[in-house]
Amino acid sequence: MQLSKRNNIETSGGTGGIAAQPPYWRQLHRDLRRNKYIYLMALPVVAYYIIFQYFPIYGIQIAFRDYSPSAGFLNSPFVGLKHFLNFFDSYYFWRLIKNTVMINFYELIFGFPMPILFALLLNEIRRSWFKRTVQTISYLPHFISVVIIAGMITDFVARDGLINQFITLLGGDAIPFLQKAEWFRTIYVGSGIWQGLGWSTIIYLAAISNIDPTLYEAATVDGAGRFRQALHITIPGIVPIVIIMLILQMGYMMSVGHEKIILLYNPITYETADVISTYVFRKGILEANYSFSTAVSLFNSVINFALLILANNISRRVSETSLW
Repeated sequence: MQLSKRNNIETSGGTGGIAAQPPYWRQLHRDLRRNKYIYLMALPVVAYYIIFQYFPIYGIQIAFRDYSPSAGFLNSPFVGLKHFLNFFDSYYFWRLIKNTVMINFYELIFGFPMPILFALLLNEIRRSWFKRTVQTISYLPHFISVVIIAGMITDFVARDGLINQFITLLGGDAIPFLQKAEWFRTIYVGSGIWQGLGWSTIIYLAAISNIDPTLYEAATVDGAGRFRQALHITIPGIVPIVIIMLILQMGYMMSVGHEKIILLYNPITYETADVISTYVFRKGILEANYSFSTAVSLFNSVINFALLILANNISRRVSETSLW
């Protein structure tokens, strides 16, 4: 009986059955000492996000002020929602919203499934040297500068470019693609698929590699061919990562990179090419209207954040996968 009591006291640390926990700061200090090299490696990444992502948030306040660089943030007059209302009432508002949504919608419908299909096809290649060659070639466009990509696109779709030469060879007439507004979205989305296809495939190939190989062995024993294995094992195995990527894609439905559009569009194609990011660039950089451009960009970010939360909540309700 006495031995049992002594054991209970020793295991409980003499606190009546509850083990004594060291203070939080001491646990943190111990963890820092134990994993100091890991934290040292993470330090540049943390510093990058603090300096370039979080610290600039302080400047959001100029969206609610008539900002003047000479007066500074705090001394510029406060105007409330003036710049937001001016944007909502502007002639360009609905055109910008429509163009931004349409380009992202086409990328979602045509661009999002392509890396998944490409990953499934690569997974079926049995010759490793051929698979590595195809992967390497598909990765290359991702590492090409946007300026070079835009130059290549301009050359390809020019009146005497490769595409028009092929069209005229088949008996058609040359098309000035970059001077026709109805072709801009096709060119932008198609070139984006070509540029990001291989790089976007990496995450799906990683998900496929994590599937238990015994499932394929059991399916083979049961007589399932490669198509049925892909249909009933591979695709269900990567569904969680597909859902995660889809949720993240929904968070960018109101964002389109302005670099390639600025390099490709012109006043003739503004009707379908002008998006929120290019409008912000013209207003903020070219016209130095910092407060108005910040208000437009902040509105865009809020909508994206709302879409991300909505997509995550829908995913959590209809499936077991969500970001949080």
